[in-house]
Amino acid sequence: MHHIRVASARRMALPLILIVAGSLAGCSVFKTSDEGSEANAETANVQATEGESAKGNGFAFSLQVRAPKDVREYLEKNLELQRFRDLPGLQERELSRLLGSADANARELLATLGYFSPDIRIELTPTPGAKAPRAVIVAVEEGERTTIQKVAIEFTGAIDDDPTSSRQAREIERDWSLPEGKPFTQKGWDGAKDEGLGVLRKKRFPTASIDKSRAEIDADTHKADLSVTYDSGPVYRFGSLKLNGVERYDEQGLRNIARLPQGDVYEESAMLDTQQRLASSGYFDSVFLTLDTISSDPSAATVTAQVKEAPLQKAVFGVGYSTDNGAGISLDHTHNSFPLIGWRALSKLSFDQKAQSIGTELTALPGENGWRWFTGGELKREETGSYQVNGTRFRLGRSQSTDHIDRNYSLQYDSAVSQGPMAPDDSSALSLNFGWTGRYFNDDSAPTRGWGIATEMGVGTTLRPERDLFTRLLVRGLYYQPLGVVTAPDGSRGHSRLQFRTEAGAVFAREGAQIPVTQLFLTGGDTTVRGYSLRAIGARTQDDTLFGGRYLGVASVEWQRPIVIKGEISDFESAVFIDAGAVADKASDLDPRVGVGAGVRWRSPVGPLQADLAYGIQAKALRLHLRLGFTF
Repeated sequence: MHHIRVASARRMALPLILIVAGSLAGCSVFKTSDEGSEANAETANVQATEGESAKGNGFAFSLQVRAPKDVREYLEKNLELQRFRDLPGLQERELSRLLGSADANARELLATLGYFSPDIRIELTPTPGAKAPRAVIVAVEEGERTTIQKVAIEFTGAIDDDPTSSRQAREIERDWSLPEGKPFTQKGWDGAKDEGLGVLRKKRFPTASIDKSRAEIDADTHKADLSVTYDSGPVYRFGSLKLNGVERYDEQGLRNIARLPQGDVYEESAMLDTQQRLASSGYFDSVFLTLDTISSDPSAATVTAQVKEAPLQKAVFGVGYSTDNGAGISLDHTHNSFPLIGWRALSKLSFDQKAQSIGTELTALPGENGWRWFTGGELKREETGSYQVNGTRFRLGRSQSTDHIDRNYSLQYDSAVSQGPMAPDDSSALSLNFGWTGRYFNDDSAPTRGWGIATEMGVGTTLRPERDLFTRLLVRGLYYQPLGVVTAPDGSRGHSRLQFRTEAGAVFAREGAQIPVTQLFLTGGDTTVRGYSLRAIGARTQDDTLFGGRYLGVASVEWQRPIVIKGEISDFESAVFIDAGAVADKASDLDPRVGVGAGVRWRSPVGPLQADLAYGIQAKALRLHLRLGFTF
C-alpha cells in the first residue's frame, strides 16, 4: 500500500488530491532544484522554431510559461497542452475544453515538485500575424515549497529476528536521501524508497518489498510527514549451482571455476563475481545467473546459470608493434577440450624483430579445492644482451587461482644454446619452482588504488656443462598511493596518485656454476627501466657483449594526474616518472641506470594505453615507450 495524503488547504482542487494519491504515472522524468524557487521569477516565451514549423502549415497555438526557471522548464516539458500545439485545425471550442483541464494538470505537475498551494493563471490571447493564431499563457506563482518534517522507517519480516541484519537497517536510515528539512518531491520520495529497498535486496533479502508507504502533506504549513515499512522477507542462502546449456565440458569442473559460495548468505556482489568467473573462463560466449526465489528453499536457494558455450576451437591472428620488440605477428589457437584428456590447449606462434617463439600449454579444469594440473613446452629464440639464445623450456605442475591470490608449483627443465661472439657456454638445468601472487587492486584491468606483490622461488641443479645446485628468488611489488582530488569547472572529479614499483631478484650458486642464461637477469624496457631498450641493462659488457647477471634491483616512482579537457575530467592522464635499475654478478656491484621522463595515459575501450618519452641518463638518449593493457 502506498499513499500520499494531502491535509488541505487553500486553493486546493479535489482532482489534485486524487491524482497525487497515486504514483503520478503520467509524469515524465524532470529536473528539480532542492534549493527552492529563485527570488525573482524568470520568465520566458516559448515560440515555435523553424524546425517545428516545417512539420506542417502552422500551429494551433503557442505556449508561454511564466515561472522560475526550474518550474518553467518542467512545465514546458510535461504539460499535456504541448501535445496539441501542432494541430493547426484545432477549433476554438476544443481548445477551450483543453484549457479547462490545464489548471488541474499544472497543479498535478507542481505537486510532484513539492508545490501544493500555487497560484495559476491561464489566459488565451489572439496573436494575428504570428506563426500561431493564438497564445496560451500559463503564469505560475508556485508559493512556498513543502519540506520534510518527519521520517519514520520501519521493518517487518526476518530482519526483525536477524541481529546481523541490523547493519542494513541502520544503513537505510543513515543514508536516507529525503531527510528532515529537505524539499519534498515525488521523484525524491520514490527514489528514497527504492534506494532503501535496494540496500535490502543486495544482501540477505533478495525478495524484500515495500509493505506500505505514506506521505502526509499539510498544504497550510507546507510540511510533509513520510513513513515507509519494508518487508524484508526471509534470509536467503546460496544453494547449488545449476548449469543450463552445457554440452561439451565437465559440469563439475565448471562449478569449480565458478566457486559459488554455497551455504553463505545471499549477496548480489558474490553472485556477480561468480558470473564474471564463468564469463571470463573462456568456455562461454555468454553467462547469465539468476537466483530461484520461487521454488527453492530460502536456506539453500538454487542459482541457475544460463550459458551459451564458446566454440570448441578458436584461432586468432594478430599484427602489432611495440617499442621494445618492434613489429610482430602472432597466431593463437585454443582448443577447449583436447581429445582424450579434455584439457584446454593454448598454442601460440609469435614472431617479432627480437624474439620468435612457439609453444603449447595444456590446462585441466580445477578440482573441488581449486587446484588444476598444467603442462607445456616452449621453443624460443631471442636477443639476450648482445647475443642470440635458443631456449627450450618444459613444465609440469599445478596452479590455483582465487579472487585475489594465485599459487603454483612446477617441475621445470631449461636449456639455453647461445650464439654469437663471446656468447656463454651452452647450459641446461632442472628446477622445482614455487610462485605466489596477491592482487588487491580496485580494478584488475586499470587500477588506480591498491597494491600487489608476487614472489617466485626455484631450487634446482644445472645439468651441463656440469652439475651445480642453485636457488633463484624474484620478488615484484606495485602500490598506488592516492593523492589530492582534481575538480574540473563542470564539477566532475578525479584523483591524482603516486605509483611505486619495485623488483628484486637473486640467483645463489657457487661462483663458477654455469647457470642457464634464461635463469639470469637482464632489465630495461617499457615495464622496467624506461629510457633503455628491452633487456639492455646487464651485469657487464665485454667486447661489446652484454651478459645477464645473478642480482637484480629495479625501483620506480610515477606521479599520475587526470587531465581536464573542455572543462571536465577526461579519460586522459598525465604522468612524470623516474626509474632506476641495475644488474650485477655480485650484490655489491649493483650500479643503477636511471631514466626520467613524462607520458600520457588513456583509458581506452580495450584497456589502458601508455605512451612515455624517457631519457636514459647513462645512455644519454631519448626513447619512446608504448604499452597497451595492464598486467601484474
